[in-house]
Amino acid sequence: MNRILGYLVLCLLFSVNAFGKTPTDSLLKELNKEMAKSATYDSIKLRGIDSIKRLRLAAGNDPAHQYLLCQQLYNAYKVFSFDSAFIYAQQLQQLAGQLHDPVLITAARIKLGYVLLSSGMFTETAAFVNAIDATGAPDSIRIEFFLMKSRLYFDLADYNQDKYFTPSYIQQASTYIDSALRLMQPGSFEYRYNKGLQLSKLGNVPAALAIFPDLDQPGITGRQLAVSACTLGAIYDAAGKKDTAIMLMIRSAIADIRTSTKETMASYSLATLLFERGDVKNASHCIERAISEAVFYGARQRKVMVSSILPIIEHERINTAEERTKSLLIYAAIVTLLLVALVILAITVFRQVQKLKTAQRIITAANLRQQEINNQLVEANKIKEEYVGYCFNINATYIGKIEKLKQQLEQKLSDNKPSDLKYLVNNINIRQEREELFTNFDRIFLKIFPHFVAEFNALFDKENQVVLKENELLNTDIRIFALIRIGVNDNEKIARILEYSVNTIYAYKTRIKKRALIPSEEFENQIMSIKAL
Repeated sequence: MNRILGYLVLCLLFSVNAFGKTPTDSLLKELNKEMAKSATYDSIKLRGIDSIKRLRLAAGNDPAHQYLLCQQLYNAYKVFSFDSAFIYAQQLQQLAGQLHDPVLITAARIKLGYVLLSSGMFTETAAFVNAIDATGAPDSIRIEFFLMKSRLYFDLADYNQDKYFTPSYIQQASTYIDSALRLMQPGSFEYRYNKGLQLSKLGNVPAALAIFPDLDQPGITGRQLAVSACTLGAIYDAAGKKDTAIMLMIRSAIADIRTSTKETMASYSLATLLFERGDVKNASHCIERAISEAVFYGARQRKVMVSSILPIIEHERINTAEERTKSLLIYAAIVTLLLVALVILAITVFRQVQKLKTAQRIITAANLRQQEINNQLVEANKIKEEYVGYCFNINATYIGKIEKLKQQLEQKLSDNKPSDLKYLVNNINIRQEREELFTNFDRIFLKIFPHFVAEFNALFDKENQVVLKENELLNTDIRIFALIRIGVNDNEKIARILEYSVNTIYAYKTRIKKRALIPSEEFENQIMSIKAL
């Protein structure tokens, strides 16, 4: 009862708004800072691993000493990198075999089973683990064995979500936890954590909260905090206490980053909770973190889980931007009086929608190109930010011009000077407006791709390179492929934007590709490989 009261007080304190900011905002800010330092923590982790490897090289051929050092390497890699952990788990088996020690052989096999399970290889894990006989092993090894088997069935239950098989999996997992608990010291951190996990999985949330260990108790390790906060966050989520669940998931994600843990659920669970709350921006950051962790570690089931929600979150981000663009179009249609201004605005909005759809295709394709997703998202976001800002500025400019023209027209009508109306209309310089549109496009494009002209010319020999005139940012040749680089690939669309016929655009592209040093069919792929700054 005291523990439940303590958690309720903790939730009350978290709900207090300090200086206009919620505790969740402060924790998210801290999480973003830790994400930025993730590479630093990983470097520290790798330096520690390298020091163990050097000790192992200097240790000679003593199997017992080699086993201890190999076990340290396994422990360093087991939640960091599946491939390396798998290699050292196999080496542990070989060394245990050389020592002819049945206890070490059993321990090594259990460690290999844990690695297989962490990577999402459920079938292989089940077959491998069922062949292990931990009878007669020390209590610590039997505890590790029973907990691994309980996790196998809990993971199967979470993965399948089947009304028929899931209850059976949960019951089997609970049975193995009971076996482990009988060997643990009652009241210890491990006992209370695993008992709380068991009770929560069986649906007894109040009892789980009552026995769950205190996350702020002295001596708790970073790994214990990460795992316990994630599990406790899931319990609060199941109980409908979303805010508390989010704060616990943030604490877990921070602890994962600081301990360089890649085999984790915290980032994924946090992204899901934030998205449900409507915080799409932070949900997107967390899901990007989750997919990078899954790819880094090599956890197959994590990749599947992340892939299921990533397109949803990114689609929501793009929908928000599209709704904003549609609102601009409706407002512009009401206030504009001139067909020319409406056409220019429609072209601008159309280009923005095309860029957003291009970004959506890039995000969707990112599931198939997981190694490249972060770089592509950064580039797509930069293009969107620049051109959305450009859209706002040019719309504001045209609205100002329309307002000024409206005032002049009203003044002429008020002064009964209808003959001056034709002068005002003829005074609109469409050619100048279009040139200004191209100049603004060129300026913003070169801000995003400052090396585009140089890299474009690198595809030709010196005689066929483009030489720009004085004060000319881009010419038609380069502008065609600039549009292609930002996602406008259709000849008809390019022709409409540049005021040429489709045949003229096709002729431009064919002529340019024939002069290139590379085959024509590879030219546009080379253009797309030019990187943004």
